[in-house]
Amino acid sequence: MKRILVLNYEFPPLGGGGGIAARVFAKGLIQNGYEVDYLTSGFKGLKTLEVIDGINVYRVPVLGRKNVATANMFSMFCYLITGFWKGIQLCRQRRYDLISTYFVVPTGPLGYVLSKLYRIKNTLSILGGDIYDPTKTSSPHRHWFLRMLVRFLLNHADRIVADSSDIKGNAIKYYNPKNTIDIIPPSYEPLLFTPVKRQKLSLDENLFYTISIGRLVKRKGFDFLIRSIMHTRDNNVHALIIGEGPEKDNLSVLARDLRVEKQIHFLGFVSEERKFQYLSNANVYILSSVHEGFGIVLQEAMQVGLPIISTNTGGQTDVLGNKNSNVLLESRDPQELADVIVRFKTAPNKLSRENMEAIQTYAPHLLAKKYVEI
Repeated sequence: MKRILVLNYEFPPLGGGGGIAARVFAKGLIQNGYEVDYLTSGFKGLKTLEVIDGINVYRVPVLGRKNVATANMFSMFCYLITGFWKGIQLCRQRRYDLISTYFVVPTGPLGYVLSKLYRIKNTLSILGGDIYDPTKTSSPHRHWFLRMLVRFLLNHADRIVADSSDIKGNAIKYYNPKNTIDIIPPSYEPLLFTPVKRQKLSLDENLFYTISIGRLVKRKGFDFLIRSIMHTRDNNVHALIIGEGPEKDNLSVLARDLRVEKQIHFLGFVSEERKFQYLSNANVYILSSVHEGFGIVLQEAMQVGLPIISTNTGGQTDVLGNKNSNVLLESRDPQELADVIVRFKTAPNKLSRENMEAIQTYAPHLLAKKYVEI
């Protein structure tokens, strides 16, 4: 049986979409007959070794990580050090046919070193924020040393895979790698969940609910969403926000300042089951990000048939383009988003069959097969 070593500093419950995507991808590899070892960061309460969905998950100790939602520079650096020693141990004990490295930064150097030491082909997956994040001063594209490092890692990978055409475009624009970049979107595996009525979730039957999911960081643009709720001038429009992060207090203050605190519901972290119960009881999904490499949350909204309103800067244009049930905003004007929300509220509330059918094209076994064949 062929073996693949997946390197990613995050694996659920740690992190966001990148860890989720890598986990689903690994399951797709298993469906194609591969054995998968997944080397990731540890955290308090998590086992150093366990088998999850057939994936051998190895967790190495890191210092400095304070919560499951976000890593910091020190914890990512620690992962490179402890991951290097564990990676050497694994490569000595087991023969791998491929290394799959997720994120140029921070995981890229680890994949590069292990692939050269043990002469294993390395496929480098770029997911967006690892090469370009317009909201961060620490984004690699802003610093000459990090630009050189990213360009070096891209040029020395055996293959490069981008989640979307937007990510590919940014990689070419800022780093101009000599290697070809293939586009393979993240795999998606629909979650089976028990539907419940709004009353079970303490939601009002007579209100119109938008829903958004993501880490509460500046890049996700939740301030834009909150301002838009104010601009609807409709007390019956409420926003459900699932996630935690460092911007929580600032967003709460903004909601109070705009006098919409009763219409903004910060739900924090919820279980996967509960998340889909909220999704299936909402009226429309809103992606308010300043930039998004792809947007796995859009796949989750599509599963339950939610229509989607989204900003148009990022990989979400690959997902939502040419679908009548979705709207790509032309600007970051809160009034524009507010007007679209009101339009959805006054229109008949219908599920998007188009979105529910489109989600089938992201089946893990199909995209994992494409990944190993490029």
